[in-house]
Order: sequence, then structure tokens, then C-alpha cells
Amino acid sequence: MDGCGLTCKYILFIFNFIFALLGFAFLGLGLWLRFSPNTRTIFEISAFNSSYFVFGVTVLIVLGTVLLVVVVFGDYGACGEKRCALQVFSVLLFLLAVALTVGGLLLYNNNDTVGKGFVEFYGSMYTLYATTGDAGLGVTIMFIQKMLYCCGLTGIPVLESMVQTCPKPNGFLARIAMPTCPGVISDAFHQNLTFLMVFLLLTGAFLITALGCTLVLIKKLRRDQMDNGTRYQVVY
Repeated sequence: MDGCGLTCKYILFIFNFIFALLGFAFLGLGLWLRFSPNTRTIFEISAFNSSYFVFGVTVLIVLGTVLLVVVVFGDYGACGEKRCALQVFSVLLFLLAVALTVGGLLLYNNNDTVGKGFVEFYGSMYTLYATTGDAGLGVTIMFIQKMLYCCGLTGIPVLESMVQTCPKPNGFLARIAMPTCPGVISDAFHQNLTFLMVFLLLTGAFLITALGCTLVLIKKLRRDQMDNGTRYQVVY
């Protein structure tokens, strides 16, 4: 295989490595949220108003599984130089690119609904942590609140039963009242919507690059097989 083919092969290796990490992370997080003894109760108690939580967990599991399936075909096709596997890989990449485009358009057109979904997702985790005291949920909530600098549902530390998850106040007034997490999450989502769309576009460009490399690799493998067949016929 010439230099162009080898370059495409290495690009696919990098692509598959990144997507394998994402696939394992999404699938692992989704399965933990779905089947953990303390977190799975949210799927059974309607009082938690958990429709967005359930949808988010389902998306994590499905997306992680799809990414790992894509990686399997990509690695098998690139490492073993199997045209059939690469053809399946290219179809999956195309479908991912289409799904990403459609998802980005839906996200942009329904950003208010999606923002409310993130708020409800946080509220479901917060309520479940208050009910079960699950350490994993506590760490997740603490990370979110410290990253966004907010304190629970009320923003008033003395009223928060789980004040230990709130970030350290950065002043005297912050000891009395801090921003509420639902409001901060909604504002952060809308303020970073442009950044999120740019990220989706870059991911789409990455998918198209990988798709182009896959098609080049398929073409070169077909040419090499034809050349080998011609040489075999001449020798015979």
C-alpha cells in the first residue's frame, strides 16, 4: 500500500481510538445510571418526573453501543484490510453524520425544550441523591455545582439539606445566598449553544474525513486485489 493508503489507515486508527474511548465512557455511564441499585429507582418512581432523565440515560446507552459497533468494524477493516468490513464501516459513518446533522438542527430549533431537559435531569439526580444518599450521585452533583458555581435548588446554603455538595462561598454574601443550579444550568446551556453547535460541526467534519479515508482505503484495496489477480493469471 502506498503512502496515501497508509496515511488513511493511520487516520482511521486515531478515529477509532477516540470513538472507542467515547463509546466506553457513554456506555459505562449509561449502564451505571440505569442498573445501579440506587439510581435505577428513578426509572420506577413517576413522582420524580424523570422523563428527560430516562431519555438521557437511554441515549447514552444507545450512543455508546453504536460507537463501539462502529469501532469494531473500523478496526477490523483497517487492520485486516477487509473491504467488506470497511464498506459497512463507511455506511455506519454516513448514518452517524446524517444523525449528527439532524440532531444538531433539532437541538438548535428546540433549544428551550432541551435546556429544560438538562434542568430536569439535574433535578432528578438531586432528588434521588437526597432520597438514597448514593455516593456516586453525590460526587456527580458536587462536580456540577462546583463547575457552575451554584448551590442546590434554592441557592440558600442554610436551607440546603445537602450543603456539603455546594461550592465554597467566595464572599460574605455568598454565605447567605448563591445562584440556584436550575437557573445557572439553563443560562449556561443557552450561552454555550453556539459553542455546542461548533463542536457538532467539527465532529461532523471529523466523520466526513474518516469517511473519505475509508473510501480511499477501499479503492486502494480493490486496486491491489485486481493487480494481484492479474499477476496470478499471468503467472498461471
